[in-house]
Amino acid sequence: MKTVWLVVAAVATAGPSPGWPHADAPNESKAQKPVIATDQRSFGREGDPQKVSRTVKIDMADTMRYSPSQIGVRLGETIRFEVRNSGKVMHELVLGTRKELEAHATLMKKHPGMEHDEPYMTHVAPGKTGHLVWQFSRRGEFFYGCLLPGHFEAGMIGTVIVK
Repeated sequence: MKTVWLVVAAVATAGPSPGWPHADAPNESKAQKPVIATDQRSFGREGDPQKVSRTVKIDMADTMRYSPSQIGVRLGETIRFEVRNSGKVMHELVLGTRKELEAHATLMKKHPGMEHDEPYMTHVAPGKTGHLVWQFSRRGEFFYGCLLPGHFEAGMIGTVIVK
């Protein structure tokens, strides 16, 4: 038990978290990241902004829909997502497998103020535009969703087909 309290104390005194609260997150933090992560995920890895193959524009609306709701990608392609929130409430775009997005959406319901800022997600305030760069290094069907409580369940999900 003493070890648990030492860990809690260390975390509490470590200073503010570099992540943003999910519900209030501006997208500014990505612009300050100097290093590109090399972590390979099941749906690809963070892309190099200097090696973008093309830009895909996606609109997020308060109808809980993305437009377009499906995109096609070539294997190895690095996509710059330009994600516009045309609604009046916060939205986000999180890339992943269907299973990962469902699990994360469930977790967000339990912890709506959870802090994190990963290279495969962008949080966008109403009327603003966010960006993320992703390289699709695996073939398959992947997804993007808004995992804010209630949005994913309302159908705010899109599909990425990598061939």
